[in-house]
Amino acid sequence: MMFDPMYLVFVAPAMLLAFIAQAMVSSRYATASRVPASMTGAQAARRILDSVGLRNVAIEQVSGHLSDHYDPSRKVVRLSPAVYGNASAASVGIAAHEAGHAIQDAVRYTPLVLRGLAVPLASFGSNMAFILFFIGLVVQSLSFLAVLGIVLFSFVVFFQIITLPVEFNASRRANQQLAALGIVSSEQTRQVKKVLNAAALTYVAGTLMALLQLLYLLSRLNRR
Repeated sequence: MMFDPMYLVFVAPAMLLAFIAQAMVSSRYATASRVPASMTGAQAARRILDSVGLRNVAIEQVSGHLSDHYDPSRKVVRLSPAVYGNASAASVGIAAHEAGHAIQDAVRYTPLVLRGLAVPLASFGSNMAFILFFIGLVVQSLSFLAVLGIVLFSFVVFFQIITLPVEFNASRRANQQLAALGIVSSEQTRQVKKVLNAAALTYVAGTLMALLQLLYLLSRLNRR
């Protein structure tokens, strides 16, 4: 694949969007980090979770930069140091977003359930799809592997697509909870939305990348 110029032609739009999205995340996070908030990210997440009866969901600090995530298997919201201990619009926004995932888990939000079911196949597909595909192209007697590779990569595409409503919904829940509980002011709300919208764009870029990669595989198979 790396020696085929057509691959770069296919994925260039997604790569450009991913670059733009990452630049927006960095810029907006830096700006929102300078806007003080009334509580830290950890305190905001705790207040949101308690307000909806999720006192059983723990909040932990985890190493890394913007490594924040919700672990549904352990019912834990994990926040990076900058989010966990800082009282800024960026921190409370990101923490609220992860709390939104915990709320989704509690109410069995359908796209989140589907994404969880897709994880094993998507993980296997991301590791094996291209290997099987190119073996099938090179070894004529094993050409069926090329089709199998495309089928496996389709699970990756499905995972990326189903991730979009999960992430957008978590951000919507975050904004609702922050406003309802009076955690942020109107100015802070604008900053929170900018950060979360930029973060959502990275998921859009990831989905576009997966779709274009799938189109590349189909095109390569058709040329074969």
